[in-house]
Amino acid sequence: MNTVDTANTPRGRRSARRPRDRKAQLAAVAAELFCARGYHEVGITDIAAAAGVTGPALYRHFSDKQAILAHVVLSGIDELIATTQRALDDTDKPAPNQVDGLLERLAAMSVDHRDVASLWRWERRNLSPEHQREVRRRSGMLIGSWSGALRTLRPELDERDADLLCWAALSVYGSTAVHSTRIAKRRYTKLLIACARAVLHTTLPTEPALTATQQTARESTFLRTTRKDELITAASKLFQDRGFHDVSMEDIGSAAGISGPSVYRHFPSKAALFMAAAQRIAQQLEFGRLAVARTASSEADALRGLIASYIETMASSADLMTASSQVSALSDADRAELKRVQRDYVAEWTYLLRVVRPELGATEGRVVVHMALTIANDVIHTGRLAGRPNLHAELATIMAVAVGLPR
Repeated sequence: MNTVDTANTPRGRRSARRPRDRKAQLAAVAAELFCARGYHEVGITDIAAAAGVTGPALYRHFSDKQAILAHVVLSGIDELIATTQRALDDTDKPAPNQVDGLLERLAAMSVDHRDVASLWRWERRNLSPEHQREVRRRSGMLIGSWSGALRTLRPELDERDADLLCWAALSVYGSTAVHSTRIAKRRYTKLLIACARAVLHTTLPTEPALTATQQTARESTFLRTTRKDELITAASKLFQDRGFHDVSMEDIGSAAGISGPSVYRHFPSKAALFMAAAQRIAQQLEFGRLAVARTASSEADALRGLIASYIETMASSADLMTASSQVSALSDADRAELKRVQRDYVAEWTYLLRVVRPELGATEGRVVVHMALTIANDVIHTGRLAGRPNLHAELATIMAVAVGLPR
């Protein structure tokens, strides 16, 4: 077999040769485009052009765009699994040090690869049913490894409680995908590690607690709902389950018990329905904030109230304000308005948190708040956790620990 003397090959010729792992290069280019523009706004020709190859050359590695997304998401999970195994198989270290080493490695990965976390969070619903099942299977393997290690450190935990804490810790790392706040890597990784460690050592409550906003919401169910309300509720659930692009006006009408064309009597477009659903969430959050303002006795008490209010809202809503950046059908003005509402809401939390924890800077405070909010968004909509009878009180405790509230 002929060989090539790479040492004597001119530099220009070496750089022109095909990369050793073209498939990985194509996947990386696609991931960047998916994150920047959204999965549905990127075509095969866009990926090929950005990678400097032809369409047929790309098809030699991937059958279609969905296969590229599956490769990126599943490869990201595989990297998490491999990192976990390396950390936990280090028998030269005692179990606590193994877990600390794992948290450190995962923090670095999360900061360096925000794009993979973003695709896992926002675009995995665009995978085929087969690939979605595979994502669930591999995610279960990952959490199983974490849970086993955690129960070694905390033998008082049963398997279900350990799983809950591990899912919450995974959400801490996934929070890097939900905001664009910039912070020095060293400081960011320290915040991630501290938050994840605190979450894993949370003592879960055993008694549920009914808040003032829950009681008010319970009373409000006696009011009649309008057809517009029914459509907003139906659309919100469908957007959460399937994503904006894979839901039609006919789907929304069917879920609300009317025909698709009848939906247009109430909303001119699907984007208008999305905005109405997102604005309803914003109103519910504001309602909760005002209820907290009437009863809180301190900044820490107010922050606990906001935590409870947020959990209640997310339990019946999709995370649409954060997801709005992935909906190209929205106007620039609408998208900017939802970002403003979200930014103002996070700012309220950040102000309270910095009073309680004055050592945090403004940027650090925002990052910690996003960690806590992501825990609620993820855990509430994780099917295997949703049936826990005391989930709201457990989440409130976990989020309080995540932001560093005094016990």
